[in-house]
Amino acid sequence: MMEWTLAGLFGISAILLIISILKTVQASKVTRNEIDMVHVANMKEIHSMQESIRNLELDIEVVLEEAGVQLSSEKKLFLREVLDLYKRNYSIVSIAEKKQVSESEIELLLAPYQKLKDEGRKVANEN
Repeated sequence: MMEWTLAGLFGISAILLIISILKTVQASKVTRNEIDMVHVANMKEIHSMQESIRNLELDIEVVLEEAGVQLSSEKKLFLREVLDLYKRNYSIVSIAEKKQVSESEIELLLAPYQKLKDEGRKVANEN
């Protein structure tokens, strides 16, 4: 009788093990599908951002061409970095120190951008 009980318990444990493995496989398939869906959504978003960046770059090229501005890539990079520091509220003195150029050169580069900023303040204060 003891042998039959042990055999029955062993059989039940084997069945439970098989059921557990099947449930785990199903759960991993569901998880894999969810991961794939998130991956696809992220790839679509990345593609959309890349397209937006490409459009912005083309718009900038058109504007520069229409304005007749000819800047080398080094000058563009330098101006971009200076403008970025200025937009992050660095002082002209600290920008000049960081870029190792004179303050007057930084002021000259930033003059068009400062004028636009000051004009906005004037209009806001007139009302």
